[in-house]
Amino acid sequence: MERRVVVTGGGLVSALGNDWDTVLGSLRLCRNKVIYMSDWERFEKMNTRLAAPVTDFRVPDFPRKKIRGMGRIALMAITAVDSAMREAGLLDHPEIRDGSCGVSFGSSAGSINALVDFYSMLVTNNTDGISATSYIRMMPQTCAANISVFYGLTGRLITTNTACTSGSMAIGYAYENIKSGAQDIMIAGGAEELSPADSAVFDTLFAASSLNDFPEQTPRAYDRKRDGLVIGEGAGVLILEEYEHAKARNAHILAEVVGFGTNTDGTHITQPNKHTMRKAMELALKSGNISSDQIGYVNTHGTATRLGDIAESMATWELLGKVPASTVKNYIGHTLGACGAIEALITIHMMNEGWFAPNINLTEVDPACGDLDYITGSGLDLKTDYVMSNNFAFGGINTSLIFKRMDE
Repeated sequence: MERRVVVTGGGLVSALGNDWDTVLGSLRLCRNKVIYMSDWERFEKMNTRLAAPVTDFRVPDFPRKKIRGMGRIALMAITAVDSAMREAGLLDHPEIRDGSCGVSFGSSAGSINALVDFYSMLVTNNTDGISATSYIRMMPQTCAANISVFYGLTGRLITTNTACTSGSMAIGYAYENIKSGAQDIMIAGGAEELSPADSAVFDTLFAASSLNDFPEQTPRAYDRKRDGLVIGEGAGVLILEEYEHAKARNAHILAEVVGFGTNTDGTHITQPNKHTMRKAMELALKSGNISSDQIGYVNTHGTATRLGDIAESMATWELLGKVPASTVKNYIGHTLGACGAIEALITIHMMNEGWFAPNINLTEVDPACGDLDYITGSGLDLKTDYVMSNNFAFGGINTSLIFKRMDE
């Protein structure tokens, strides 16, 4: 009998809030969290001055010895994991440390300040800025490794450093590990801390929004007048568990993971490919033995970039037809390695709520985009059993996750 995989807990750190009730309230206001970053005025020739920082982040009262070597990215990750583990009722569960629980977690990079410490050495010719924890804070696997040590995990460790698919890839690989019998529980997700360097990456590609005087109006994915993405930050976590294992301990189940698809374009590092995007969604449907007409809602990647929006929306429309769709990025910007996990968790909660957030800032759909049912206004009240969450990354990396509503 094939093993089923369910979600028994979730946690996040985001500009919308750090718990579902707060996030839901923020989404219903239909306003984004993008602000003008006056501190970025010092960067000459960088056009964008916009970002969506987490302004109210507070580290819980963790033992100092456990967190002193962590950068902001790992601290956000641990904070989100702590919330998820509490919701799942696993915080002090004995199986956490007996090898039954693994971690699958990703980010684009480690803590940027620690990276700067090392790079400064090459400019100043001295190592004064490097400490005993600098590498631990900068390494790309900093979140996964710190989560493992913090909770004393002895199961598998998977680190997914695949840019914008880091969080969704982590969830997908965790799902496969439980489904195959390799683990019973997995902590899965992604995180990213805000850095002007990340904005500069997209600025040099003319893919970052420069509506600096109107932060409330951007990003505006799928809109004819969109001018690019805005960088955000945060962390998202799902606790995945084998279904019978979860039922045996009377865990509350948020949703079932029923599909995962991933592939690569094999054509270009930065230009999206609608054909392989569609294939990733098809793989997710096939893995769950689900037909395309069963998907009631799609949480899109929705970067508000010209090529990305067109390719993704066309791929989605060609496969799923005029399916209801919206993007979280219009609210909190592109959280890079965190987006796949944050968006998956929000998608699950919206499914259970029976309400899906609208595409704010979308006033006129670009005619070059696919003919989806782009949710606008005050959102969409809809009861559906299946939802899809998609993410696509530099390197031509595509992911698609499908979740099923659970009636207990």
